[in-house]
Amino acid sequence: MTNLRSCLAKASLLSMAVLKTAHGFYVPGVRPHEFQPGEDVPMKVNSLTSIHTQLPKDYYRLPFCRPTGGPKMASENLGEFLTGNKIQNSPYSINMLREVYCQVLCQVTLTKVEAHTLGTHIKYGYHNNWIIDNMPGASVGLTSSGQHQTHYAGGFPIGFIAQDTKETFVYNHFNIILEYHNPEGKDGHRVVGFAVEPMSINHAYSGGYQWDGESSEGFTKPLEICSVNTHIDRGSVSAFQRVAPDANVIYTYDVTWKYSETAWASRWDVYLTEDHMVPAQVHWYSITNSILVVLFLSLLVVSILVRNLRRDIAGYNAMSALTDEEKEEEQEESGWKLVHADVFRPPSNSPMAYCIMVGSGAQIGLCAFFTICCSAVGFLSPARRGSLMTATLVFYMLCGCLAGYVSSRLYKSFRGRQWQLCTLMTATAFPGLCFVTFIFFNTILAFFKSTASVPFLDLVIVAAMWCCVSIPLVFLGAYFGYKAESIAFPTVTSTIARAIPEPSFFMKPIVGICLAGMVPFAAAYVELFFIMTSLWMDQFYYVFGFTLVVYIILIITCAEVTVLLCYYQLCAENHRWWWFAFMASGSTAAYTFIYSFFWFRSLEASKMLITYMLYFGYMFLICTAMFLVTGSIGALMSLFFIRKIFSTIKVD
Repeated sequence: MTNLRSCLAKASLLSMAVLKTAHGFYVPGVRPHEFQPGEDVPMKVNSLTSIHTQLPKDYYRLPFCRPTGGPKMASENLGEFLTGNKIQNSPYSINMLREVYCQVLCQVTLTKVEAHTLGTHIKYGYHNNWIIDNMPGASVGLTSSGQHQTHYAGGFPIGFIAQDTKETFVYNHFNIILEYHNPEGKDGHRVVGFAVEPMSINHAYSGGYQWDGESSEGFTKPLEICSVNTHIDRGSVSAFQRVAPDANVIYTYDVTWKYSETAWASRWDVYLTEDHMVPAQVHWYSITNSILVVLFLSLLVVSILVRNLRRDIAGYNAMSALTDEEKEEEQEESGWKLVHADVFRPPSNSPMAYCIMVGSGAQIGLCAFFTICCSAVGFLSPARRGSLMTATLVFYMLCGCLAGYVSSRLYKSFRGRQWQLCTLMTATAFPGLCFVTFIFFNTILAFFKSTASVPFLDLVIVAAMWCCVSIPLVFLGAYFGYKAESIAFPTVTSTIARAIPEPSFFMKPIVGICLAGMVPFAAAYVELFFIMTSLWMDQFYYVFGFTLVVYIILIITCAEVTVLLCYYQLCAENHRWWWFAFMASGSTAAYTFIYSFFWFRSLEASKMLITYMLYFGYMFLICTAMFLVTGSIGALMSLFFIRKIFSTIKVD
């Protein structure tokens, strides 16, 4: 009991150390910049996004004010392009500590096409995504009770539809609220907060002045709603700016500076926690739920396997010590020992495909582990947009060595002869499926003029990374795998396969496969909800400390469930366990895919076919990767377990 308490205490300390990383700490993605009073603070605009369509659009595709000289692209990395970011400069003039009151930016006269396009994007719930000093703009709005509420992810809407008249209105005035901090020992100020309060105002000049949108007078003439040295308040707005053909939309903005005690290093904390909108207790509930599932499974495995195996091994070894006359007097042997001459027989169906899938699963699993670990310790900061995608690609390529090694070791133990084909398929099967799917969607997105459509040059870079780095590393791993000694099995395989008796209903392999995935899915489904929300609803997800724990728990549950089911299959004298172990553990992905159908309703998706294609197409790829990872865990753990138990008995 003392040892058990000591182990539990150590496990608790380890869990607390890992989960400490879930509280918003990160390695800054950029060096802090100290702005001098009056210095220009550039504001950039990113792609317009909508959770209802999943089609990011270019900001300047809509009739918004353009900067002098036209929009210019900001430097972007590969991960930003692959995730649909398109960051450009903006016409807004912001200077450190300089207040701006009702500044006219431009006037746009809507054509019939522009009015229809703008109205359609408002209908689909598109949001602006502005950036200042590498920080995304939070959205300040009103709740149903009239209270101010701030959302820190997903940007702010470009307009709204009146509930009663169903008319469309555009937000054309923006209260830009900036927070700054004075670091000790530094000369200057740092931006530590950025929020935007959008308003719709039907602007009109005092005295009935009509502006043509070009003359300089329009920038200095006073507007009726504006007061000297006073920021516009939402309560003073009497008429909204309607979206209609030939409507003159005047865009204005205010800039407010506020001092904040928030340090630059912790300015992202409010974004990562969404101002504590999701209590930490929810994630702790997820962890507790997962740990309870693991403890229950572990106790079940220990109570069943250890007790039964000890009895079986002792009985089999005692039987082998008897003489022939004594053996005849004993009862006929039964159980898993009877399949000793067939248990290591290669899969009768597609042994090469089995090796390819196990190798690919090992590669994806190790890649996911490295990526989650780097995110948990803060190396993949949200301040570095696209860093998570870039790191995933790099880790996946480098883990190609493991894929080649695992698939080659298994294929060699199966006495396969087409090792070149096996290695080539390991290197190209899953990434080829992803690349073809990506190219297909990228072509469709190009027709929709979406910023999610990756430029041709970046596609060439991804293809070059795959062909020139990933594939050679897979062949390198396969070279060492084939050079290594073949996997030694403790029993000799017979020439003729043993007949498998007819199992009962619950011992049928298909029943075990269908039921096995429920337990690992139950251990991870709570955290899966937050991951899905981050992936499809433009929310920040950075509690990777919890993700790491849940990922480890998922691996443990997959291994334990598969080992337990394989043991019962062997007791039922079914020696075809290779594919059963892979499918039983991999069925977790099937439950995840089914869950994605129910979760899809929370998107309130548009009726556009492309939205359904994108969601279910990419969820299919994600679940395929999950199927390979969990399947390989079950297959490799079952191989280790079966080799272990058959090496402990004496076989004639």
